[in-house]
Order: sequence, then C-alpha cells, then structure tokens
Amino acid sequence: METPVNILGASGKPLFFCVAGEPAAIVPPTDRRGDAVRLYVRSLSGMQKEALVVSAGSGITWRLASDEGAYLDGFDEGPCPLSFLTTGMVASYMNEILALAAQRGIDIRSIRLIQDNYYTMQGSALRGTMVGGAKNIDLEAQIDSDASADTLTSLVYDAIAASPLNGLMRGEKESLFTLTHNGAEIPTGKAKPVGLAAPSDPGDRIAGAAVASGDWSSLIRRAGSSPKTEATNSSQGSSLAEHQDRLLHVRGICTLRDDGVKQIEQHLYNPHGSVFHFLSDEQGRAPDAVSYISAGIGFCFMTQLGRYAKIARKDLRSFKVVQDMHFSKGGASGRTGLPGTADPVETHVYLEDDEDDEFARTVVDMGEQTCFLHAFCRTDLKARVKITRL
Repeated sequence: METPVNILGASGKPLFFCVAGEPAAIVPPTDRRGDAVRLYVRSLSGMQKEALVVSAGSGITWRLASDEGAYLDGFDEGPCPLSFLTTGMVASYMNEILALAAQRGIDIRSIRLIQDNYYTMQGSALRGTMVGGAKNIDLEAQIDSDASADTLTSLVYDAIAASPLNGLMRGEKESLFTLTHNGAEIPTGKAKPVGLAAPSDPGDRIAGAAVASGDWSSLIRRAGSSPKTEATNSSQGSSLAEHQDRLLHVRGICTLRDDGVKQIEQHLYNPHGSVFHFLSDEQGRAPDAVSYISAGIGFCFMTQLGRYAKIARKDLRSFKVVQDMHFSKGGASGRTGLPGTADPVETHVYLEDDEDDEFARTVVDMGEQTCFLHAFCRTDLKARVKITRL
C-alpha cells in the first residue's frame, strides 16, 4: 500500500469554501419531506477526504474536507467526521430553540449550548465482529432569560424534537446502499439495498470545484489541541488496531455572533484530537445545519471503508460515495409545528481495486457495521438536557 501523502496541506486552495459556478455545483435530490441534501465524497490519500454538499433549502454548494489525527495516522489537516455531525446537530438545535422561543414570546438575551456526543467501537475487524455504536447525548443549555426553569426546559426539549435530525435520532433507521465495483453495479451483501439504480459515478466533479469570491479562512479553522480528560486513552495509530473496545467523546459548543451566524467550537476528547471552529448559517453565509450533518455521515462512512481496507491489508485505489438525505423542515424554524422527520440515509458506493466482488461487498458491510453515524441512525437515542443560567 502507498505511503499517505498530505494532499490537503499541499493543495494551495482553501479547504472549505462556497463553490462558484453551475458546472461544478451539484443538484440536490428531488425533495420528499421539505428539505433534501446531496453529498459527493471522494478519498484522497490516507484518511483525507473531500466533498461537495448542497441542500435544497439553501441551494448553495459547499466544498468541505476531512482528515483524522494521530490516532488514525492522519495529518490532522481538517476536522474528523464526527465533528461535522456534532456541529450540524448543535446548530440545528440552536435554530429550533431560537425560532420556538420567538413563537412562544420567550425573551432570550443570551444563549450557549454545550453538546456531548458519545460513540463506541467493539470487536474484531478481521473476524467481522467489530461494531460501531452511538449513545444518548448530553445537552446543556446556558440561557439568560427571565422565563422560569420549567418554561426553558420545555422549550429546549420541544426544540430538540422539532429539529430535522430528530428523524434520524429517534426510532431505528437502517441505511440503504448501492455498490458499484470497478465500473459495474453489483448486488450488496448484508447492507440493505436502496432499491433504485445507482447514479453515475461522480468522477472528478469534486476536484473541479471552483472557489467563489470571498474570504473563507474563518469558515472552519483549527485552533490547537483539545484538552485531555481522564477518559482520554488514544495513541498513535490506536484506532487502527484490529480489535477495539473504546468509547469516543466529541463536544460542540455553540454561540451566536452579533450578526446571527452560529459559532461552533468542537473538541475531540477521545480519541485525542484537535479543536476546530466552525461557522453555520441558514441564510447562506456558511453551510447550513443539514449540510454539516450529511457531511459528517458521509465522511464517517468513508473513514470506515478506508480503515477496514488498511486493517485487511487491501489496496482500495479509489473509493467514493454519493449520499442522499431527506429531512422535514424544522418544526419551529420551518413553522410546521411538528416533530422533525427523516428518511433512511441512501448511499451509493463506488470502489476501484484489484479484488473480487465479494471483497467489495465485505468492505461496504464492514463500513456500515463500524460507522458510528450509521449506528446513530439505526439506534433509538435521546437527549439528556440540563438548563443553567448565564
């Protein structure tokens, strides 16, 4: 297998930007529930990946990139996949809390959300017993308001239910897949089929994305290492071990700029990684919440494909996905008055290698089985809420 190269670090262009021009943009899938998101992701080198993502709600295409830290022998050039999900999730909660507070006449002078996501990985990759898992989240809402504690608690719980992500977090939704191996679509193995033909291979469309005019340096930026906690136990390459028994912990802290753009500070506690600062906005000044959520799921699945191939000592020359997601509008922000809903994630996988079709099916099966965020979708999860006063 080839030695990884730091392609993102040597690219010479911003890692995160709004895409200019129609030729490089992608079109979201036909809307089913109120909002639809399409994601193209391709592998670069090692654990580095790049993606284009567009939501029907914004109509704007964003180029995003992801990397991993020392725990996966990465270069740490971009946020890990789990940080994108945490960012989109806490941004969505902020959207719904503010919209619902306005509708209920609750005056919020200041607000800060602190969200903790937890995941598990247990078992043997080569024996096929390794499984990724997702656990209930913790959400602390720090609020400056004259409203009573009961009023604020009800507000936050109702806002969580109104978030479009509620459709993936509550209930059990198994993701759906197609598989194209060396240019030919083949049946999946254990992974459940989408039931539709795979779209055409995205090819080099991601590489051709042009940077729109503007300063994108503050969109997503690294801000040093996360502080270590008592639970931090990772080391160089530890997440590449053939057998795993570990707990992962990601934190997102969301506040508001004066202009209403959301600022999210992400900490990767275990495995030990970096702090990244994200911006999110529903008015087009930064990626919207559902775009970050979609990117997180796609990036995480791609990491598991590459990780399994590395553990199995197989050479995946190229792997890409086209991922479609369908969400309702927010119950408060979209003024539906209903809990958020979503369809199962639909992922179209494209592999190129010198292995047989059975290996290709195994890669997809193990990718889905070990992906923390596909586990998030197939697990019925709840939020544990704490309200404190600013």
